[in-house]
Amino acid sequence: MERVKIKVDLEKCTRCGLCAEVCPSSIIQVREQGPTLIWDKACIRCGHCVAICPQGAMDHTANPLTGQVDVSQLPNVDAATAERFLRSRRSIRSYKADAVPHRDILKVLEVARFAPSGGNSQGVSFLVLTDRVILKKITENVIEWLEEQIRQEVVWVKSYAGIVKIYRDTGYDIVLRGAPNLVLALYDSRNPIGRDNGRYALTYAELYAPSAGLGSCWAGFFEMAAFANYQPLLALLDLPAGQAIAGAIMMGVPKYRYQRLVDRNPLNAVIR
Repeated sequence: MERVKIKVDLEKCTRCGLCAEVCPSSIIQVREQGPTLIWDKACIRCGHCVAICPQGAMDHTANPLTGQVDVSQLPNVDAATAERFLRSRRSIRSYKADAVPHRDILKVLEVARFAPSGGNSQGVSFLVLTDRVILKKITENVIEWLEEQIRQEVVWVKSYAGIVKIYRDTGYDIVLRGAPNLVLALYDSRNPIGRDNGRYALTYAELYAPSAGLGSCWAGFFEMAAFANYQPLLALLDLPAGQAIAGAIMMGVPKYRYQRLVDRNPLNAVIR
């Protein structure tokens, strides 16, 4: 990986020290000649030093000033709007049959890639499955996995026996809910925090999806089978070598619109 460098416009720099203070790796020092990168190999390329500078005096080869968006004059989202936005998230389990334009899915994933990641490791990629035949086979594989667990009398799976029976009796897809898309977040299986990174990204996707006219829901039954390394399912997915599944969400155009914000259990928090 190419070594990083910082460049400081000393005519703009006030030596306020903000760049050094927010550096996660504490590798910037403000010296007489200005901010100095003292250990480039420890840089995680997060761009904090460039983003924090009030004067626009800092630049970074791995996260250049020209690639950052100036939000210094934008107001923060007010508390009521932010609360309503977050509380309005719903798990969508009823979808229109319409195919979703690829551009709309990519729009959501473009935002999802900005989710936080441990040490700015990023490394999350996405696999979007849209083929109805493949999606149907995935549902069948997951049902077969559930049936196998039930036959083996796995205690926690017994409560899903009714779901399996509904599928076998009626063909109703309770695994993917008829969603036209299944979005998988993938990560390098050697990365110990890769699964967390992928799930953060999917959370961003789920939150942003309504802005693109889409709804989503975590594909829990699919994840259970995938995380159990159910080989027929993994063979069907044919993932790139070295890649593992961090999580999955169904995605499509919601069939209905919810009218109210629902309640949850009371806050349980201790401040010490």
